[in-house]
Amino acid sequence: GFSYVDLVEGLRDGRFYALKRILCHDKEDRQAALHEVEMHGLFDHPNILRLVAHCMVEKGAKHEAWLLLPYVKGGTLWREVEALREKGTFMPEQRILLILHGICRGLQAIHSKGYAHRDLKPTNVLLDEDDQPVLMDLGSMNQARIEVNNSREAMAVQDWAAQRCTISYRAPELFTVPSQCIIDERTDIWSLGCVLYCMMFGEGPYDAVFQKGDSVALAVQNPLTLPSTTRHSAALQRLLFSMMTVNPQERPSINEILHQLEGLQPAPVGQDTTQI
Repeated sequence: GFSYVDLVEGLRDGRFYALKRILCHDKEDRQAALHEVEMHGLFDHPNILRLVAHCMVEKGAKHEAWLLLPYVKGGTLWREVEALREKGTFMPEQRILLILHGICRGLQAIHSKGYAHRDLKPTNVLLDEDDQPVLMDLGSMNQARIEVNNSREAMAVQDWAAQRCTISYRAPELFTVPSQCIIDERTDIWSLGCVLYCMMFGEGPYDAVFQKGDSVALAVQNPLTLPSTTRHSAALQRLLFSMMTVNPQERPSINEILHQLEGLQPAPVGQDTTQI
């Protein structure tokens, strides 16, 4: 169902919280809301938004699921990208790497439990006061490995993805699902590449395609092209291309990406490095 987020203040502690109210019209909506609660319960990680409390409230014949979440002052990554774009400037590479590293750590925690986020995008990443990213909106999360054995199952996965995975950040394999395949957590790696592209260039690679009404399903089948700029290192561009490989089998795992990122990031202040 639809959801609203209210800023609320705790009576006892005086702290601000975000109250997410999910409107549930039927049993299916209620189950979906409880699924989101269940997904939050799997994690206690600095890069995944924690659930403070939850309840189901009856509103006549309908229900509302209330999820009490920490209020993250910095807002979303998308809001930050938009603010920079309006100023005619872009995120510096070191900041991109810092934010990307935190997103990857959150994804690593999700993937290590055998799940995938399935709706990673800049509006689902919050930035705290230390610029640390926090992944939110776990409602589309499900088992990482989805085995598809026939055309009926393929169509069911495709329909689910059309409802739950934002079109301009959706992996190519979710647009036309083969009747014999395994969909896995590398759908998140594609979305991660789209988020990285957005931080680098001020919008997602397929945002304009969608806004013009052209086919995103067709666009994602073509090799990625980058705007010409000398702002980014060759290593960062290579990392981006590796994530946005059309064939999911050729995409790196989240652990491989984190390993590559470690080589790109400068050493923390006061820490000496020895090159071998």
